[in-house]
Amino acid sequence: MTDEHLYVIAKIVLRPEFFSEGKQAIIGILDVTRSEEGCKQFELHQDELTSTLFLYEEWVDDAALQKHYDQPYTKSVFAKYTIWLLQPIEVYKISKVYFP
Repeated sequence: MTDEHLYVIAKIVLRPEFFSEGKQAIIGILDVTRSEEGCKQFELHQDELTSTLFLYEEWVDDAALQKHYDQPYTKSVFAKYTIWLLQPIEVYKISKVYFP
């Protein structure tokens, strides 16, 4: 059994003074992103102690993810990252290993 979907984990470390603002900006695009064609899952997780957010994403393929990156609401958040980020975003494109 194979899974052709693309899974992504993005680690977003924000400057502490921008943690709340950055988190709210991402929360603001969750629903619209989830309604995109090709988006199977788009979930936000947090570690408040380290001002770190994690996005767990599932896309039908890389083309769907690239289309997401081209959306105006995504570009708007990316533009604000230039101020908010403490370090560059770490993006992991991963594969599912076990299928119960």
